[in-house]
Amino acid sequence: NGNANLISINMVNQLQAINQIVTEVGNPDGCDFLTTSIYAWATGIVAGNHANLDHNEYTPYVLYLWVEPRRCPFSLVNGNLTESDETVTSVLCSLFESIDPDLLTEQEANIIKTVCTVWGNGEQNATSEELASKAGIRVGAIQDVYFSTLGNLTLEDGTVNETIYSVAAKFNQTTTVGTAAFASFLLQACLLICVLGGLTVLRRDAIVLVLGPLRRMLKIVARYAKNPLAHATASHSNKGGNDSDEESDIARASSADQLGNFETTQLINAITKIADLLRKCWGVAGADIISTNLATQEGALTEVFNPTVPGKSVYALFGFAAINEFSHMIHNLGPDVMILINDVANVLHGEVFRWGYGDSGQCNKNLGSAFLMVFRIGLVKEVIKKLERATNVVFAGSTQKGGVRRRKKSRVGSRNASFQDSRGSAASQSTTTIKAMSLNLQSLPGISTFTDRAVIGMLKSFACIYRDDKLLAWRDDFRLGAGVGAFSVNMFFGLDAGWAVEGAVGSGYKIDATYLSPHVNMASRMMSACKQYGVSILLSQAVQELMSSTARSKLRHLDTITVKGSSLKQRIYTYDARHKGVDFFLFSRSDEQADLDAEQYSPRLWEVDMDLRAMRQHVTEDFLVEFNKGRDYYLHGDWKKAIKHLERADEIMVENVMDLGYIEEELNELRNRIMDGEILAEEELRNETGDGPSRCLITFMKNAGGVAPKDWKGYRPLTSK
Repeated sequence: NGNANLISINMVNQLQAINQIVTEVGNPDGCDFLTTSIYAWATGIVAGNHANLDHNEYTPYVLYLWVEPRRCPFSLVNGNLTESDETVTSVLCSLFESIDPDLLTEQEANIIKTVCTVWGNGEQNATSEELASKAGIRVGAIQDVYFSTLGNLTLEDGTVNETIYSVAAKFNQTTTVGTAAFASFLLQACLLICVLGGLTVLRRDAIVLVLGPLRRMLKIVARYAKNPLAHATASHSNKGGNDSDEESDIARASSADQLGNFETTQLINAITKIADLLRKCWGVAGADIISTNLATQEGALTEVFNPTVPGKSVYALFGFAAINEFSHMIHNLGPDVMILINDVANVLHGEVFRWGYGDSGQCNKNLGSAFLMVFRIGLVKEVIKKLERATNVVFAGSTQKGGVRRRKKSRVGSRNASFQDSRGSAASQSTTTIKAMSLNLQSLPGISTFTDRAVIGMLKSFACIYRDDKLLAWRDDFRLGAGVGAFSVNMFFGLDAGWAVEGAVGSGYKIDATYLSPHVNMASRMMSACKQYGVSILLSQAVQELMSSTARSKLRHLDTITVKGSSLKQRIYTYDARHKGVDFFLFSRSDEQADLDAEQYSPRLWEVDMDLRAMRQHVTEDFLVEFNKGRDYYLHGDWKKAIKHLERADEIMVENVMDLGYIEEELNELRNRIMDGEILAEEELRNETGDGPSRCLITFMKNAGGVAPKDWKGYRPLTSK
């Protein structure tokens, strides 16, 4: 009741207390007490209302009064009793009207007349609208007050019943509402005056403390935009009101229109462009370099740029994508090869960023024909800490909020810019590296979705390369395909998962933000091995283990190997992707639809996505059965059976491609060459239509004599990079 009129509430509460005293029906003493009390209560309110009348308006304060239960007749002056359906107020009106008019003044008579206009003929169910109409006031000015209590009532025959003692009243709060509205208006007017005064003071402070310095900063930005190689001078950071002579020249040369009226907007745009350039040049690996050098140290800005900051250990999926026949392109295109690379990068960067979970997909750098892509899981320290916290919550029953949360970019704290001062944390870095190498990434919640989306990002890049208009236009470039459409941009992909050191490599003259790790090298080896196995994408065992069960069911285990420079034995997998015979234009989607597909990813996408299904349409169940048998015999050392099954698998693949007409035009050309007696044409036909992994394993076994060596351990080293 913070906004209600407490006087009326207390009055009704008082009357309710009186009402509860009389608990017997027909008791003369009780009835006399109740009648007298109600009469005194009502007449007191009328008298109080009469003392505060304004402008001869005699609207009563109490508009309605009802008291229950009825225990005795409500006696009037003439001895008559009230009817059972009359309200107390209507009874009081009859009482007032029974007074001798000669005993009343004119004003009192007018009051009684006005009061009875509202009180007369009252009914128990009278509404606020009816009362407001009689009294000539607004419905919103009527206040309803009701009190009820459960109690015992003794009847005339002596029985005791449980009944409700209640008092209901309606009050005219017109005066109170008007007073409150006027007070509210005064309060708002005072607040408006205070706000306007405060804004005037703040505006003056903003001009002196904000806009003035912003103008000077805009001049500095304009100076560096004109000459990016210019060195900073002390005048740029002076604290006085005078600018340097050079800045004064800029100010004189620039009109108010050139600087504009919104200096903060221009500054934000300039800083945004600078930050965007830094981000695109250094990528996510350079974020720590930027934040460290811009961080404050002991309350002062870093004065010297120091690129040799310590690296940080991170978990991520590392991917390499390489353009096939790049030497042919650069030899024939010359400077225009940059346009081709940028066309490829536009497709690759877009799909990697789209399918990276939570914007984790970033392209780190270009290495000529190859691109390094990183799907960053998070800093090793943060991942381990959050995983330990989640484990404690689950097994210790802790109520502390925690668990594995989505990685957030946190502000880099202050640190010493000198590399020498960072050596004190060497022991901590060593411990972190040990934990990073031993942590099983499969234990991270949500890692399967994270990995699935990263792999789909690579496969979507593969599909988009063959439907992007700019890349398809290179087919007609005479320098590459003799103008007959014989050329197409082809790419290979490799993926591995694990930890890496993220940081800067270089000196004060030139630095590169990069990742150093055996897992980065492993991803590069996977990409390079694609040519050897005749596939478009290779995944390491570490990546396969992190994927969902639905995604793993679509992969094909090709071989078990070790790579050059590593003794780790691991299985390698591919997602069978073939572009020939597939019109990816039929499955193109708008950017908005593709973004929605990525945001709403579920493992079911591996079953229904048209791009993924089309690029794998040449793989049949009978082919997989034969290949898996051949691969298993190969790994167990029974190479004769392995060669037999793998040759059969290769024949099935040739039959599938030829029978279904995936590459009908190419096949017709090759058939014509075979009929013309070209010996190599038949071999080229099998290379175009056959299964690359089957032929790779067959070639390896036949080169070794067709029999597994005695020291065969079920895997082989890949000696080439």
